[in-house]
Amino acid sequence: MSPTSTPPAGHQPTPAEITAVCEALSETAHAFRRDLHAHPELSFQEFRTTDQIVAALEAHGLSPVRLEGTGAFVDVGEGPFALGLRGDIDALPVTEETGLPYASTVEGRAHACGHDIHTSVMFGTALALAELHRRSPLPATVRVIFQPAEELIPGGAKKVIAQGILDPLPAVLALHCDPRIDVGQVGTRIGAITSASDTIRIALTGRGGHTSRPQLTEDLVQALAFLAANVPAVLARRVDARSGVSVVWGQISAGSAPNQIPSHGTLAGTMRCLDSEAWEASGDLLDMVVRQLATPFSVDVALDHVRGVPPVVNSEEQTLLIEEAARAQLGPQAVVLTPQSMGGEDFAWMTQAVSGSMFRLGTRTPGGETYDLHRGDYTPDERALDVGIQVMVAASVRAAHAL
Repeated sequence: MSPTSTPPAGHQPTPAEITAVCEALSETAHAFRRDLHAHPELSFQEFRTTDQIVAALEAHGLSPVRLEGTGAFVDVGEGPFALGLRGDIDALPVTEETGLPYASTVEGRAHACGHDIHTSVMFGTALALAELHRRSPLPATVRVIFQPAEELIPGGAKKVIAQGILDPLPAVLALHCDPRIDVGQVGTRIGAITSASDTIRIALTGRGGHTSRPQLTEDLVQALAFLAANVPAVLARRVDARSGVSVVWGQISAGSAPNQIPSHGTLAGTMRCLDSEAWEASGDLLDMVVRQLATPFSVDVALDHVRGVPPVVNSEEQTLLIEEAARAQLGPQAVVLTPQSMGGEDFAWMTQAVSGSMFRLGTRTPGGETYDLHRGDYTPDERALDVGIQVMVAASVRAAHAL
């Protein structure tokens, strides 16, 4: 088939054809990403971002649908649904320190987690799929979802699901920037790739008193210290060690003078877990452990256990789809095994609803600096945007032609 000939109906694009279409759209995708990067918006405040997504898709002949509040989705192809693709669109309350010419123009706001790349990958993917569909109709439909508020627990994914956006989808894919992986590679893992993440706050109250007479008081500081040391240890012995339950404290507060036992104190931290069943069971268990450990101190206990998100559990089928697509487009060295992360990710709600998988998109310049996410100086290699688009397009094409 010559480069100018029309592919036959039902033709499955080759890796070379996918690459050519993606490369032709690269400049458009990069310009779109730089605009988003310069205008970051926080969770559920992504009004300009949504406007830009909708306007840009419409300008290329697509018909996006706005979600309630912020966010949008667009369908590409025809026939039954083959796949959903999700990109998160919100930024962080972080001051940018990159010095880039397209750095954030909003004080104290930045795309320091790479969501501008996630969004732009989905934008470029939608355009590329639409162009491939124009050349030879896709035999199935791909839904591209621009999701708000990933950074806000329990996450905007729950609102997307509540609006029925996943209802017709058999599977869904997502990606996340990873500054530990070189650009040109993707990281995959079957099973849990991220952790459940809950917030724990424990408030203790007692009579307080003088440190010379602790027997006449409820010793709040001793009780807090005992809970801080022993809640993680006891939980680790009450659940299967393979579930990866981890309690880590970030705040402890009590008292204002060295010779005064306070009447109020607080302890706060997070509980993370790599197993969905253990996460479900951990609520009652945590409450029991905290109260049992506090009993000898005769203090009053108030436990606030805020459920966050479950683990993202990658299905084997969808993970293999990503790996096959990445190797076909980028070469056999393109896929690396990524470690499990104890961070939370609201894409987990989607993988509970349908089969799904999230992969890590390498953003590190080979031989360059390794940044960290949520840092004001995070500077991903922009070539990762082109890599993400190619992998998502290739996976979508494979899923569409597999039906």
